Amino acid sequence: MTLPDVDKFEELSHQDLVALVKALIIENQQLRAELEKLRQPPASSGNSSLPPSRDQKVNLKKKRRKKHGPPFGHKRAMRPLIENPDQVVEAKVERCEHCQADLAGVPSRFVRRHQVTELPPIKPVVIETQQHEVECPECHQVNRGVLPEALNGSGSFGPGLSAVVVYLKHEQHMSYQRVRRAMEDLFGVSISEGGLSGLMRKAGLAVQAAAEAIKKQVVTSEIIGSDETSVRVKGRNWWEWVLISARGIFHAIRSSRSATVIEELMGENRVSCWICDCFGAQLKAPADNFQLCLSHQLRDLQRLIDQFPRFDWAVEMQKLFRAAIHLWNRIDSLTIDRYVSKAMKMEKRLDRLLQWRLIGKDPLRLQQRFIKHRDHLLTFLQYPGVEPTNNACERALRPSVIHRKVTNGFRSEWGAQTYAALRTIGSTARQKGTGFFEELVRLFGPPIPQLVSSQNS
Repeated sequence: MTLPDVDKFEELSHQDLVALVKALIIENQQLRAELEKLRQPPASSGNSSLPPSRDQKVNLKKKRRKKHGPPFGHKRAMRPLIENPDQVVEAKVERCEHCQADLAGVPSRFVRRHQVTELPPIKPVVIETQQHEVECPECHQVNRGVLPEALNGSGSFGPGLSAVVVYLKHEQHMSYQRVRRAMEDLFGVSISEGGLSGLMRKAGLAVQAAAEAIKKQVVTSEIIGSDETSVRVKGRNWWEWVLISARGIFHAIRSSRSATVIEELMGENRVSCWICDCFGAQLKAPADNFQLCLSHQLRDLQRLIDQFPRFDWAVEMQKLFRAAIHLWNRIDSLTIDRYVSKAMKMEKRLDRLLQWRLIGKDPLRLQQRFIKHRDHLLTFLQYPGVEPTNNACERALRPSVIHRKVTNGFRSEWGAQTYAALRTIGSTARQKGTGFFEELVRLFGPPIPQLVSSQNS
């Protein structure tokens, strides 16, 4: 825009002056928008929801090198000795190294214990079943020998071997080709990729009932945390949902990311509090109260601070959220009256911060979000059983994200549903402090008695 000379401003009409001022205002707004873009920091895992893998890599020559090894003051960790080892090898003194005197009868003193853990040679056990038939000479009825329950099926692989295949495929994110090679190298068992696929189908059928039982426990809980992440199924974007409660962890893979998925999973159940991020579908869950993940809000505030280092409102809001989380962590060390007093002060402090007059698109947008969800920010202070973040959900989904990146998704729907059911069993087992592998062996069927008796002998 070209401005007239200063001396000619008085010659302009009122209409021309109004048009000039409007043009200057528009140009000023455009310049402010471009300036905000220049000042806006790049998104990273510290100021947005991007994962750490998307962060911009720093040149190692310019980056300050970290200290190698354990941190200062770290206590040395030593492997504990097993009280009842399988085998004991004693090194006694028979003769003197100097004069060759016989020392067998001289009392000795104990010097030190050391234990070596080793795996024995792994060899598969092949059990052949041979059923006999006998025709009764009296009634001519043909009688066939009855096999034990564990050997009465049509499968060619036992529960232990099947559990190993499933563990390598879904827990260690190995492809069928790598699982086949690992079974040959480690155990001397030759299985085709088609056989491995058949085992995975069998695993899906075996764990569905157990996964549904966990689902019933989760959806009837008082408090549920939820999150979702993308997954590839048959070359298309699907979504893996996770519901977490104190009773278990349930995973589900669906083709939709809408609120209808939560309606389907929850049925007619309703919870006291739902922990989630600001995603609209999550906020439509059947719940009396909501708790927004404060980790997400802290990262969004950090991005404003990176953009405007002297932005007092964002700094004070961050301090408030962190102080609230710290208070929630100290609830057991405070009296009820003192805890309630501190919580009320934080509620009033939040109301004052939301009344600040801000300028700028990004600050106003974040403030409007906090005003809209005012009742969902500090819910955890009123309900001690509610966590302030949904970090547990993100941790539960992290193995699935790794699986997606390594395998590039699933080729079939049954493969996706099998993975979700196995993830449900594994996550819940770890939450309860039990072994996932032992649970897999149990779900594949009863142990083979002939193998158990040979191991005990």
